[in-house]
Amino acid sequence: MANELDFSQEIIFSSSDSGISKKIAKAEKEGKIRKIAPRIYTSNVRDSVEYIIKRHFFDILKWRFPEAVISHRSASELRPTETGNFFITNIYTKKIVDLKGITLNVVEGKPALASDVNLGGIYASSEWRWVLENMQVSRKKGGESKVFPIEYIEDKLEKIIIREGEEGINKFRDKAREIASQLSFFDEYEKLNRIISALLSTHSASVLSSDSAKARATGMPYDAKRVELFEILYDKLKDYYFPERIDKNTSENSFRLFSFFEAYFSNYIEGTKFVIEDAKKIVDTGVAMPSRTKDSHDILGTFHIVSNSYEMGITPATSGDLIQILKRRHSTMMSGRAEEVNAGELKKQNNRAGNTAFVDFTLVEGTLKQGFKYYAALTDPMAKAIFMMFMISEVHPFTDGNGRLSRIMGNAELLKSGLSRIIVPTVFREDYIISLRKLTNRKEPDAFIRVMDKLQHFSNNIFGDNFDELNSYFKEANAYKEPSEGKLKIVDRFMPDMKSEEI
Repeated sequence: MANELDFSQEIIFSSSDSGISKKIAKAEKEGKIRKIAPRIYTSNVRDSVEYIIKRHFFDILKWRFPEAVISHRSASELRPTETGNFFITNIYTKKIVDLKGITLNVVEGKPALASDVNLGGIYASSEWRWVLENMQVSRKKGGESKVFPIEYIEDKLEKIIIREGEEGINKFRDKAREIASQLSFFDEYEKLNRIISALLSTHSASVLSSDSAKARATGMPYDAKRVELFEILYDKLKDYYFPERIDKNTSENSFRLFSFFEAYFSNYIEGTKFVIEDAKKIVDTGVAMPSRTKDSHDILGTFHIVSNSYEMGITPATSGDLIQILKRRHSTMMSGRAEEVNAGELKKQNNRAGNTAFVDFTLVEGTLKQGFKYYAALTDPMAKAIFMMFMISEVHPFTDGNGRLSRIMGNAELLKSGLSRIIVPTVFREDYIISLRKLTNRKEPDAFIRVMDKLQHFSNNIFGDNFDELNSYFKEANAYKEPSEGKLKIVDRFMPDMKSEEI
């Protein structure tokens, strides 16, 4: 027995074996090990006690509280809260503070059930059990509370509904009822049942706390995380100063030529790639290239919208207007793939790009309506355009064509106010996409705003009715190059009839 002690282990637990106890005492006296908690030692004499305890926390729990149940919020997080609190259920109630950096809250309760998760010597409450445990009342707040804020639980239940539908949440409720009976959690179950019923609109929404849950109960659920991004972008845009770049394409011919390049580049970004001369031929003749009929109609559909000054002068006055405008423009833009992408209809299944999952199809309309509130509160046309572009891109309300539609919607804001529309050239595609991702993934709006401001500066130099002249300008700006081949070069041009002192 005594010769089984291994001092090479970082954590050493004391024993009732007298031989081991003597060896531990001797090693501690010689400075080979040190005591870090009652009856717990370490051979690591360099790292902080707090760090060592956190690293071996579950081993310590298993040794000190065998067969106990990690419960309440800790069963979900499996780590101490930001205030260092951790919660387990055992045969008594006690607060233990002898583990440096951690306050161990022991709650008296029933032992592990067959449905709980066996972690090899200790258990964790099943999902049904810890949700029920979180229905209990706690007088403490924040990280000292054993329960999550009720909004957190409502959000979790909403996610089950989104992922598995009404059938899934009812299965969850049935299993929770079974677990509640085993634990005698009758009050907890009733509280949970009322919340689920409210989310399914079969009980009063007054029992709900989060705005998102209340919206679901009233039949218009939305993506709360996306709405948070909208608020972040709104807060940055509402006081942002943008230079006033007046639209220089006021003649019918120059307006049409700008619209051609707008449609060309917007499609190129999305993978519909044509040689510029071929694209111009398609637009000038209105005839699709025989070998690329659908791609040709993508160009034509986009051009049909952006070259229509009346259509591009329409912006939404209500959230209902927004959805109708989106549907109408999508139907026109994607007419060449109408059946393939359900043109003009909001998506009926989820879509994603790489690792980015866009708004769930059941939340599209509600998320757009929530975002519209921020859009409507903005006053600067450029701010409204940037917000609109991001909102449509982030929601991705249709099966396909969302990027092009987002740019159309943003440019409509600018055109209506007499400002320069925005073209995203091929060479600047990566900068544009990365700035969107920074806002989506890191909640950082600054890069996207700067990118859009720079793109408007570039686009304000695209004017005139001479194709060859503008084509040369795009080449000079490196606009046609791939991002790996060059950088965007903005060369300021001036209206030929302007006097130098007017510039």
